[in-house]
Amino acid sequence: MNAAEVTEERLRQLIARGFKFVHPRDESGDITAIVGVRPHHDVIDVVQLRTEDDAVALRLAGDTKDVLAPSSHSWRSAGPAPRVLDDLLNLPDVTVEQDNPPMTNGCWIHTDKNRAKWVPARSE
Repeated sequence: MNAAEVTEERLRQLIARGFKFVHPRDESGDITAIVGVRPHHDVIDVVQLRTEDDAVALRLAGDTKDVLAPSSHSWRSAGPAPRVLDDLLNLPDVTVEQDNPPMTNGCWIHTDKNRAKWVPARSE
């Protein structure tokens, strides 16, 4: 498989895990990135693909207000898309104790200056 095929396959695997994808745009309407978001348990996993060689994946606290410009993260991978997507797919899921219910019910992703999309947490 070439890099584009690997990237496409990994994106399909992320969708199967509950990632939702949006395409933020700049002021002229051009897509700036492909962004995948998966709010779950008390975290939010985010991946941004700007180009095939420029991708970033993060694990954020569940109460992060701006997932596209977070002030902190608990895990990060950056580099070529196939490697970053593999890192994200290999990231262990969060375990939640029964006495400690999940606090994340979803997050807003700003897709352009005047639009946002709500991405609900997946019940697991």
